[in-house]
Amino acid sequence: MKRYFIIFSILASIVLVSSCNKEDLSLNPNAAGPGSTIPLSLVFNRLGNELYYGGGVMDGNSGSASETPFSQVMRWNQYFVSNYDYYWSKNSYTWSNTATNYGMLKYVVLLDGQISKQLGTTPTPYAALSKFFRAYSLIWFTQRVGDIPASEAGNPDNLTPHFDSQHDVYKNSLALLDSANTVLAKFAQITPGSTIDGDIYGLTYLQWQKVINTYKLRVLISLSKRATDNADLSIAQQFATIVNNPDTYPIMTSTTDNLAYKYNAAYNQYPAYLNKAYNAYANVGKTYLDLTTANLDPRTFIVATPAPAQLTAGKVISDFSAYVGADPNTAQSQLFTEAANGLYSFNNFNRYFNTADGSSAEPYIIIGYPEMCFNIAEAINRGWVSGSAETWYKNGINASLAMYGITEGKSLTIADNTGKSLGTVTANLSDFLAKVAYAGDNETGLTQILQQKYVAMFHNSGFEAYYNWRRTGQPAFSQGGVGIGTSAYKIPVRWQYPVDEQVANAANYSSAIQSQYGGSDDVNATMWLLK
Repeated sequence: MKRYFIIFSILASIVLVSSCNKEDLSLNPNAAGPGSTIPLSLVFNRLGNELYYGGGVMDGNSGSASETPFSQVMRWNQYFVSNYDYYWSKNSYTWSNTATNYGMLKYVVLLDGQISKQLGTTPTPYAALSKFFRAYSLIWFTQRVGDIPASEAGNPDNLTPHFDSQHDVYKNSLALLDSANTVLAKFAQITPGSTIDGDIYGLTYLQWQKVINTYKLRVLISLSKRATDNADLSIAQQFATIVNNPDTYPIMTSTTDNLAYKYNAAYNQYPAYLNKAYNAYANVGKTYLDLTTANLDPRTFIVATPAPAQLTAGKVISDFSAYVGADPNTAQSQLFTEAANGLYSFNNFNRYFNTADGSSAEPYIIIGYPEMCFNIAEAINRGWVSGSAETWYKNGINASLAMYGITEGKSLTIADNTGKSLGTVTANLSDFLAKVAYAGDNETGLTQILQQKYVAMFHNSGFEAYYNWRRTGQPAFSQGGVGIGTSAYKIPVRWQYPVDEQVANAANYSSAIQSQYGGSDDVNATMWLLK
């Protein structure tokens, strides 16, 4: 498992330190210099970890938030709620300046430079995946703020890059993803089972192709609001081209193709395990549990405990109404008191807090098959591509259920928040599947697709749950109460630009704010993506 160890020092750029006896600056002998040859596998290793942790976290950038399970991001996704800020921080959406994820771009530039230095213009899998990581980095940033430095970003000779329009960032990023698929296809056709040295995910060339094209489907569906008024982007057409041409654009065919982070007890411990003493201070979110309990979803019994007060009142552990989510609208002090009185469900200790390597929990998916199924179902529902939305909708549900190990008639052990067994219940998939039977290619059917995608992304997929809510309004996130913490208690729809961008690139920043938002870097302003 040492292959997953995060390597930092070898990848450092030039580090300048003051001499003990002189005022001049000297090169750090322990860091790679500008002319050094660095193994491509080490740079790629670092990029893989940047993908998992999210923008700026590994580099300590301000405004960053880890996108891991049980992180602040998952509170903003309303999957769980903190009832005590000392241990789990606040639930409020009082964010301001974002990080950039240029940390990822920095290592893309380093990888490109090393490829050129070591291999010249010879096509390689590293070169193909460099395009994927570049696109991922730029899309990560633009969907948070709007226009960003993109085409000129990463050039050390240009410290004041101009801002590309969000339209152009997406257009060029989609082209990068297409090119990445084309280059990688050549290697996948020759040795489809081969893996890339330094890949912490252990995917084959073919599986990386699937990741790239599945991610592209995510990006295209995220553009649904601009699909009819931007003909040059060909959003619906590009989506249909991928789905209808699996030989040219292979996509995921099962959860074995997931881009999923692997934990281990030695180096990369499961995040919740590190906080296992504090399960009593976090509750399952109301937004999530209201959906699962209303639909008689057996995933309820996997992730949550019955609320203690409901059992005291005489309800049994198989009663879905005994599972009650905490509302982030509520003041945290009130949540603390009510949780202590047993009013809310806790996270299943045995599943999430019991193993250092995360083996008892579902895998942490960054880009995955269940989400892809729902994205295709949504595209069919919207008329972008032909096919059966119902089939893809069911595929997504079944893939998620399988990930939790749920089968018809399976005995599921129910525990309290300390892990003590309260008994067992029998999974009833028939009742659940009848409840969520697809209503057809209409608004009700679309709502079902979006809600089931939300349930399937529980504690995975980074900010995707929030981004889907922001784009579609589904599921209906809780807001309007004091717990949201913002003006008028509304959830923001964007972040402010990073402080360093405002200071170091002031003229271009000011121009971008004026052209997009009338001069105000407002977290409630609507970016091009959402108009």
